[in-house]
Amino acid sequence: MVGGMSEQYDVIVIGGGAAGLSGALTLARARRRVLVVDGGQPRNAPAAGVHNYLGRENTPPGELLEIGRAEARGYGAEFTDGVVTNALREGDGFRVELAGGTSLAARRLLVTTGLTDELPDIPGLAEGWGRRVLHCPFCHGWEVRDRPVGVIAVGALAAHQALLWTQWTDDVVLFTNNHEMPDISPKVRVVEGEVVGVDDVGVHLRDGTVVAREAVVVQTRMAARAGFLDGLGLETADLEMQGEVVATYVPADPMGKTAVEGVWVAGNVADPMAQVIVAAGAGLKAAAAIIMDLLE
Repeated sequence: MVGGMSEQYDVIVIGGGAAGLSGALTLARARRRVLVVDGGQPRNAPAAGVHNYLGRENTPPGELLEIGRAEARGYGAEFTDGVVTNALREGDGFRVELAGGTSLAARRLLVTTGLTDELPDIPGLAEGWGRRVLHCPFCHGWEVRDRPVGVIAVGALAAHQALLWTQWTDDVVLFTNNHEMPDISPKVRVVEGEVVGVDDVGVHLRDGTVVAREAVVVQTRMAARAGFLDGLGLETADLEMQGEVVATYVPADPMGKTAVEGVWVAGNVADPMAQVIVAAGAGLKAAAAIIMDLLE
């Protein structure tokens, strides 16, 4: 009975995205009793489609999740909607607490809660996120090919971002946003000044200049959704690129095993740069490791 402490699942999967569903499918096919707890806030919900996913190219994110849920249910996986607020060691297993007071028991945990994109405090970015405001050229580059693209700097990494986007369009503008920029390719036009807003017209600067852009790119700070693991003593680490902290993540070995015995992670919570197909593969791999661990 979901919510009772009278029974114990082999594995509770916390998070119902691509990594979690792939892990649940693998566990259920191995005849393990598995429950997926899903908070219903997938990172890619604003996007029109999932890309670079072989066999599912351009599938709407919600549709991909429904397909995954149906496949996992077909092998006996169970699901419950809810947000995990705490995870604690209990005997040889774990107790998982949900908002609202529900308490669940499991022998092992697979954490696939993903991450949150923290946007710079510039008006218009949040409203356009996932549509005209983008972050990943491999996810969205084809959709804005040959169109005017603007990259708003939040640090020196923006120069690298801007150069990368020239793979898809010849019209790339880098807005320094009052940041010092390294030398950059002549393929990229550089515009100085503070960015104060973004809308359907383009990028607005402090001096009143408006530069027309059909798409805007900005680097987010990617924060692992892992606060509920504090009760297990499992902490996040910083991911740095060129000296800048770009994300936090939960460290794990190549199979997803964390420093806490019995807890695995997969997907963006462990690998902030992983695209959907990579996250799904990581879920399968972690599930296979959990199956072996339960047998041993």
